[in-house]
Amino acid sequence: MSPRTNQMLTCREMVELVSDYLEGRLDDPDRERFEEHVAECDACTLYIEQMRMTIAALGHIPTETVSAEAERELLDAFRDWSSTRS
Repeated sequence: MSPRTNQMLTCREMVELVSDYLEGRLDDPDRERFEEHVAECDACTLYIEQMRMTIAALGHIPTETVSAEAERELLDAFRDWSSTRS
């Protein structure tokens, strides 16, 4: 991630890291920063809960089953959503 290990994450940074966090791929310093942000941000706490519920409801969709166009549309949608939240 970045050398800003002692600074709080922004909502935008949290959204960008949510998949890595939920899949256990963040190193300890980044995971701690992520969790500190979520602990103090109600909107991001809700977002994490929604992501967990979505994962539980949908299960795992293999990457190769998602078309490049669908992936772009989803990334654009989340990018637009996250820009209004931070």
